[in-house]
Amino acid sequence: MSELKRTPLYPEYEKHGAKTIDFGGWDLPVQFAGIKHEHEVTRTKAGLFDVSHMGEIIVKGPESLIFLQKMTTNDVSKLTPNKAHYTFMCYENGGVVDDFLIYMIEEDHYLLVVNAANTVKDMDWLNKHNTYSEEDLNIEDVTKNYVQLALQGPKAEEILQKITDTDLSTIRFFRFLSDVRFTGIDSEAIVSRTGYTGEDGFEIYIDKNEGQKLWKLLLEIGKEDGLEPVGLGARDTLRFEANLPLYGQELSQDITPIEAGLKFAVKLDKKVDFIGKEVLQEQINNGTDRKLVGLEMIDRGIPRHGYSVLSGDEVIGQITSGTQAPTLKKNIGLALIQTNFAEVGTEVEVQVRKRKLKAIIIETPFLKRK
Repeated sequence: MSELKRTPLYPEYEKHGAKTIDFGGWDLPVQFAGIKHEHEVTRTKAGLFDVSHMGEIIVKGPESLIFLQKMTTNDVSKLTPNKAHYTFMCYENGGVVDDFLIYMIEEDHYLLVVNAANTVKDMDWLNKHNTYSEEDLNIEDVTKNYVQLALQGPKAEEILQKITDTDLSTIRFFRFLSDVRFTGIDSEAIVSRTGYTGEDGFEIYIDKNEGQKLWKLLLEIGKEDGLEPVGLGARDTLRFEANLPLYGQELSQDITPIEAGLKFAVKLDKKVDFIGKEVLQEQINNGTDRKLVGLEMIDRGIPRHGYSVLSGDEVIGQITSGTQAPTLKKNIGLALIQTNFAEVGTEVEVQVRKRKLKAIIIETPFLKRK
């Protein structure tokens, strides 16, 4: 059995009472003070997440734009420096290699922030399709160089502004700056207004050697505003309430972006054809046999990943994610089901162990921000 990987912030976990787990080969905190508590703190104040396990890949060179247009579904030509977008890499069958953010650092220079468990696979996929010389296109995994922190919640900007002269209010949603400096920190940081919680906030990329210092500084200056460290457990319930997909559950090599209801990041009209376009275009034009929907339990029980969804005795799909949503205080789930059962208001059943429990199809996202 191989040893679990650890982020540069691992020594800080114990100081805050972290319970760690094996998460895709990484030794990461599932919780500090408790999942429901951390969820509530993030929704009402602010939470600090160590997401340094996420992968960072640099793609640069004169052919980088053309290459990324071929490899991803969104229109990279619409990016400008200091702007980011969400996208997919797909297989020829329309299934998803990975979903991630692309940051345009400058002309011919892009940063891909990919899912931790997919970093090696993504690198292999990119290299497999790279037919250019090293002078024209360079692809490099730079994950080991970064600590990535996510500061999320309604007080995130107020807290982060205390330690920088950069006017953070100028960084709009899906925008970033690459030269942000923090009090007492030697390295410049990339600060983007992005996140995975459904709350306002920032993701911060900084030199690995400065990560611990920044983590401690943020928790210290944010204490009076209620800032606390948050683990993977609350990160999952937060993203779930906001209907943000998790690779391996709402997206996979067998689930397309169209089936998952994420057509907004699939641009069929861009000039360069991308891998998987033919299948995705057919699904957009003619519809899909399956659709990702939200459901709420009528009977008492929690829909968990992998549970079957039924109509009568017929299995019509499966739960992709489900929990008792801490903010909504309801037992809800996301399910990939046959499209003809996907209309809001349709009653279905969920197989919870040996019991069939009633549920109803509801609108998503579950949590709607004003």
